[in-house]
Amino acid sequence: MGEYDKEPWPRFRPPPSRGIAGPWPPPDQARQTRREQRISDHLERHRTRGAPPRLRDRGLSRAEIVDAAIAVADAEGPDAISMRRIARELRAGAMSLYWHVTSKEELIDLMLDSLEVEIGLPEPTGDWRADLAELARRQRAGLLRHPWVMEFAASRPPSGPNDARNLELMLGTVGGLGLDARTSVDVLMTVVNYVLGAVLREVQEMRSERNRAEREATMTADEINAERERFRSWLTDSDRYPNIRRMVEANVDPDAPQTRDERFEFGLRCLLDGIAAQLPPAG
Repeated sequence: MGEYDKEPWPRFRPPPSRGIAGPWPPPDQARQTRREQRISDHLERHRTRGAPPRLRDRGLSRAEIVDAAIAVADAEGPDAISMRRIARELRAGAMSLYWHVTSKEELIDLMLDSLEVEIGLPEPTGDWRADLAELARRQRAGLLRHPWVMEFAASRPPSGPNDARNLELMLGTVGGLGLDARTSVDVLMTVVNYVLGAVLREVQEMRSERNRAEREATMTADEINAERERFRSWLTDSDRYPNIRRMVEANVDPDAPQTRDERFEFGLRCLLDGIAAQLPPAG
């Protein structure tokens, strides 16, 4: 979980439900939120009195809960995360989880903050270009291991002290370029947005590969070759697509798995060149 886990963190706590009618949030989500609030209030009263309620699995740790939740999200996506589901994975009582984690929202914050340790950003070296490139590569690697994180990326404040530490290091990479705070953040967000877009494309390519493999698993080798040749001929025999024909004849596959690293590095170099062109002369 990292050396910063014991640092208090100002987590957002939604106000209790006032019974306002309306379509948002959805009824099931609203019921779950109210349930979590009741359990949280119940446990908070015990914490205030200094006497824990009778719980099963008191030996459970917050780190175990977070690790189990990350494993579920990796396998099935973030929508699969629920306190009951994680309790089932751990063979524990749901109330035991709430003693350590007050809500699903707090659990997600803890998951995201835990993964910030995995990224492991180094201290800035003074070479902004090398530092931003290293940042981009580490973020890409982390997102490819845990693609579900993209649903929460750049959409909430720092999830915890590990996240805040990485943000501090990121800001330090451009700290000596003579940029104001707004431009420093814009530079960093430009890099982060590039990584998010690149990883999203890669994840979509992987999904397409799986779908194609499943489809071709029901076909013979001759049928597969015939279908590929039909598509290739359709593109190259027509004079309507000369640029596509040139790409196909050069045997360039824009989605080739073996070129993903090369494509990422090419885009990253272009991005850093563009940032360099925007820096003041001293930078």
